[in-house]
Amino acid sequence: MNKKINIIIVSFIFSIILWVSISLSNEYFTSINVNLKVIDLPYGYTTATKLPNNIILKIKAKGWKLAAESLGDGSDFFVSAKYDSGKINLNLYNSLSENRWLANDIEVININPDTLSFRVERIASKKIKISPNVNLTFKQGYGLAEPAYIYPESTIVYGPWSVIRNLSSVTLEYSTYIKSDSRIQEKLSLVPLPGVSYDDNSAVLYLNIQKIINMDFNELPVKIYGIPAGRDIVVLPNRVTVGVTGGIEFLGKITPDQFKVSVNYRNIVSDTLGSVIPDIQLPPNLSLLYIKPERLRYIIKKY
Repeated sequence: MNKKINIIIVSFIFSIILWVSISLSNEYFTSINVNLKVIDLPYGYTTATKLPNNIILKIKAKGWKLAAESLGDGSDFFVSAKYDSGKINLNLYNSLSENRWLANDIEVININPDTLSFRVERIASKKIKISPNVNLTFKQGYGLAEPAYIYPESTIVYGPWSVIRNLSSVTLEYSTYIKSDSRIQEKLSLVPLPGVSYDDNSAVLYLNIQKIINMDFNELPVKIYGIPAGRDIVVLPNRVTVGVTGGIEFLGKITPDQFKVSVNYRNIVSDTLGSVIPDIQLPPNLSLLYIKPERLRYIIKKY
């Protein structure tokens, strides 16, 4: 009985091997998605045209060949620029010789796209600002105490001049911080751009998040400037209260003498209402909420 079972198993395995052998000897059609790579560029030159990342090859070959070559998505299809520059037009069927993995017994039936037109230009460089790309929310009562800071603030971008000349900034990879209530410092990659490279591929994003509070500064003196000879100005009142908002750590270090409240004589001369709004210079990283009083009356004295 056991002998019969063994014979059946051996016969079954032999049948499978025979079937696979016959199947692999047949010809098959298949489509593969391959990466497009431009080679043989002149030294110091690069492509200045956005090219497709991949192309689709429809090929025909015997099954055993397809299996042996491990053909499939992710292979590289090379096209040669032949060390030329300027505008280049290529028929991709003429690039089959650059791709030795497409053996003689593999027939390329179709290439999509089958032609390429692109420019090859000398690589130029330009210093460009780095910008954040952040989705940021805060825990209640918290916020940015100062503008987001990136180090380094800029990077050198290399690429064809026709591409980089219109670039005003490059961005960090998108990042999300939800219900933030403390400082954030994170190294992030720069978003890659087709046809260009960076001197530094990353930068550090600093977000100074603090508890945001309001504070009043009272009895700030008002100064008048631009007064001509033979004139004197009296403003009423000559002291004001300024309300500001900002990070608790910043506001805790602010002193009244850091505020500059002033009135320009020219604004008084051009006034038609009998009162003027003073100019206010705030310490860094504070926002003005209000000034009391909002307008100041004045008296012009002549000598």
